[in-house]
Amino acid sequence: MQIFKRIGLILVWLAGTVFVFAAANKNDPYLISLRGSGNIVLAAASVVVAVILIRRGIWRRGVAGRALVLLWCLPSLSMLGAHASFEWRKQRVLQTEAAQARSLRRHFIVGYSSFPEVAVLAEKGLISGIYITKHNVVGSSAARLGEEIAALQEKRRAASLPPLIVAADQEGGIVSHLAPPLTRLPALSTLASLAPDVRAEKAEAFGRVHGQELAALGVNLNLAPVLDLRPEPKRNRFDFNTLIGRRAISDDPTVVADIARAYVNGLEASGVGATVKHFPGLGRVRTDTHHFSADLDTPVDELEASDWIPFRNLLAGSKAQLMIGHVTLTSVDPSRAASHSKRVVDGIIRKQWNYQGVVMTDDLVMGAIYQRNVCTAVVEALNAGVDLLLVAFDGAQFYRIFTCAVAASAEGRLDAGMLGASEARLKGVLLAD
Repeated sequence: MQIFKRIGLILVWLAGTVFVFAAANKNDPYLISLRGSGNIVLAAASVVVAVILIRRGIWRRGVAGRALVLLWCLPSLSMLGAHASFEWRKQRVLQTEAAQARSLRRHFIVGYSSFPEVAVLAEKGLISGIYITKHNVVGSSAARLGEEIAALQEKRRAASLPPLIVAADQEGGIVSHLAPPLTRLPALSTLASLAPDVRAEKAEAFGRVHGQELAALGVNLNLAPVLDLRPEPKRNRFDFNTLIGRRAISDDPTVVADIARAYVNGLEASGVGATVKHFPGLGRVRTDTHHFSADLDTPVDELEASDWIPFRNLLAGSKAQLMIGHVTLTSVDPSRAASHSKRVVDGIIRKQWNYQGVVMTDDLVMGAIYQRNVCTAVVEALNAGVDLLLVAFDGAQFYRIFTCAVAASAEGRLDAGMLGASEARLKGVLLAD
């Protein structure tokens, strides 16, 4: 019986340690489910356990007993500390000097859960755009979301600021974050086996449906289509979230380019911009950048002859923007992901391809970046010539990421020439400040 009591105490120690860790790190993206009511449950549970331990006399069992009770008192204190730290950083961002805010604000697109919070960011001019996804429409309607977007744009006009970029992920198939209430279309890959003229006609029709419905909401940028080539079956056994095998159009670069071009034409005809993704390609990598770093070891010559054909085709023949992923192109820059590599962005995309359109990062709140050194990635991305930094999954991380940019600006670590060139590119799209 004594051994079971000891095992029970060990489990209580372990559980208390987990609670303290979770409370202290409640602002981490991986613990986003703890926010709101989750915080209350965690704090209440820790207090209840501490009271139970005291009533059972654990406090009177010497140093170890007191330490155990105190351990269960720590989650509430840790949570208060984490919340205070978050609020302090948030207030610092909201009070950013006008000159610094002006030089940096055009580079951030932010997802959100709280309308009042994002409204402040929009009105103060600390962001250039917002990202709309499934949690913005759950329990709501298209009309309500449209009113929300219109209200944000009105705040921008009242503050004499340029219109917000309003971005969404509406690819069709499994990535149809706004369907419902919007129409759920099948994936573009369902068109790959059709005759060339038929698939082009249908792809353009898909683009028009997405474009018209998104434009009616006030969305002006769709983060689609996917240009990654479809990987071999079961190549990536650790792809938990990207699921590129189900999102890629085809393993044939010509088919991908043809369908994607027609789809982009449909979007653009409806007044919605397209964003091709995820350069340099996810089809050949073996890990999921939502959680892990990923290497693309294929030589550049081979990529140019296959995976990159759709990217070059679309960037040269449309107004599409380019999303760059958190994949390390090892033959070009083995020490950092493409999303913040100057050798990739400035060297290949700008100089070799002569693409002078807008380049956007994939979501910075992904394990490949956020769990490593997001501050370094932010600075290097801006200095590489990336125009827009996407903070999508957890918009609350914007405060940390913007703080990184402000600190780098104050210390003279941002390339003024690169920022100036980026400003010119962005003015040519939506921004005019």
